[in-house]
Amino acid sequence: MTRLTPFAFALTFASVSHADEERKTSEQNYLVGAMMLSQPEYEGSGRRIIKLRPLWAYQWGRFRISTSRSAAAMNFASDPQGPGASALLIDGKRVRFGAALRLDSGRNSGSSTRLNGLPDIERTLRGRVFVGYRLNDHWDISANVSQDLLGRKGGAVGSFDIGYHQRLSPTTQWSAGAGVSVANRQNMQTYFGVTPAQAVASNLPTYMPASGVRGAYVGTGFITALTPRWILFGNLGASRLLGDAAKSPLTMDTGSVSAGFGLAYRCCKW
Repeated sequence: MTRLTPFAFALTFASVSHADEERKTSEQNYLVGAMMLSQPEYEGSGRRIIKLRPLWAYQWGRFRISTSRSAAAMNFASDPQGPGASALLIDGKRVRFGAALRLDSGRNSGSSTRLNGLPDIERTLRGRVFVGYRLNDHWDISANVSQDLLGRKGGAVGSFDIGYHQRLSPTTQWSAGAGVSVANRQNMQTYFGVTPAQAVASNLPTYMPASGVRGAYVGTGFITALTPRWILFGNLGASRLLGDAAKSPLTMDTGSVSAGFGLAYRCCKW
């Protein structure tokens, strides 16, 4: 697979009325909560960790700033915006297109004995473009690509997702989805590779992965309103590393399961 490069989307969408546009740019919503997570120590790790993560988000019309995983509690249906600071440049009945910035926390080599001798992966700022398309009342597809903007060896990654959502009752909604991710050579080398110098320091074999498919994943979740403002939500997901990511000497387990359960307060229009 060749290196990921910038691309353009050709989109056709219906225009909305002036009143609807004014409403979209003036609505303000926010969310504050917390979520208990069980997930692998790092991508490819055979060990698990459990942690409590705060969630918060603020949305003003087409603009949003949010933490990871809070989008599900805000809209729950397939949401291509993701975490960080994002803006919807197109917000039609079927098509959503926009751009985002987010902090990538990298990886601390001290978090696992398997990573001993390898350098930390530095925090960086990632730029992202995304597009989502609503097929009907239940099905959505989306795609995105992001790039390390600070040159800290984060490289480029992209994904394609399909999601399904169904309202089970006036207060409860269920969703499910699946997707596949790809990465360029720089990203694969940083997260799954071992250079000759790193091999000497870590006693791991030298490994130089190529660009290509990184992994695949499926997931399901629910959200239910306990009151008009308080919500309870949870999700369960499974992922598998593929291609050169699965063959890496850092990969102890190609398959992993993650789960989360949370409580949040949200206001004011949903």
